[in-house]
Amino acid sequence: MATTPDAPLVSRIIDDKSPICVPFILDRLEKYRAEQARNDPSSPRPFVVGINGVQGVGKTTLVRTLYETLQDRQGLETLVVSIDDFYLTHADQAALAAAHPDNALVQVRGEPGTHDTPLLAQFFDAVCAGEPAHVPEYDKAAFAGQGDRVAPTAGNPGRLVNGPDGQPPPLQVVIVEGWCVAFKSITPAEVERKWQESASSEPSKLASKLHTHKLEHLLLVNERLQAYDAALTSRLDALIHLDAEHTPYVYDWRREQEAALRYARGTGMTDEQVERFVDAYYPAYELFADGVRLGIFPEDKPDRQLRLIISKDRRVKESLIL
Repeated sequence: MATTPDAPLVSRIIDDKSPICVPFILDRLEKYRAEQARNDPSSPRPFVVGINGVQGVGKTTLVRTLYETLQDRQGLETLVVSIDDFYLTHADQAALAAAHPDNALVQVRGEPGTHDTPLLAQFFDAVCAGEPAHVPEYDKAAFAGQGDRVAPTAGNPGRLVNGPDGQPPPLQVVIVEGWCVAFKSITPAEVERKWQESASSEPSKLASKLHTHKLEHLLLVNERLQAYDAALTSRLDALIHLDAEHTPYVYDWRREQEAALRYARGTGMTDEQVERFVDAYYPAYELFADGVRLGIFPEDKPDRQLRLIISKDRRVKESLIL
């Protein structure tokens, strides 16, 4: 008699994050609008929220709830955009990889440096000025999974925001989410220190990947990250950081997700493929997550960042306002 495989044991994503994050954002939004009314009441600039979190931590659920709260319940014209939609085109990614053939960090999309930062800056320049802009779209399935940006056409120019004559209405809130949102570059000396510590650490104590790359390769990613600050990070008015209590949880969470996909759809990455996939992102977590944990806003702009520390079962263990 045929049997079906047992369902994978997947840690449920419990939405205990929204009850903490939504009031925080609504409070920050109220303060932002009051400041705007005092300083520049005619400014069309929307409230810009960043959401950072490792893969599998629960960003999607939180973003959906936050959008529904702002757009549907508060009646605020709200846009959700992903940092992933600003990846380089397939041609530009191939050129980057060819220019650095021995640097595994830029052979595929993922690490800072594989996004189109001029496009990111151009988009947020327009959005923050209240001007029309088309939201880019990235197709991760193109070129057999290598991905490519969806090229606008006359019949399908892409989603328009801040349209002429108020159609669609001017944006009031922009939510930008992604695994590396708000990452900031560090000094070359700090990159080297982290790299040396990784090389000398015991594998059983630290799931580090930095030592598997050459120092100059890590320094290239760090250098490329500088452009993200002006393009996006400096424009954030609030940040939610969904921080794994231990960064290696990202491997377990991603394996669970793919196991669930294989069970439900008959397709999905194997555990070995998941490990290689997460490996492409992991060096950036090691280099730049500490900076986010310390807070990205200057001292004269307090209480704009919410950090949730997420335990292995994806529940909130602690929340901090920075």
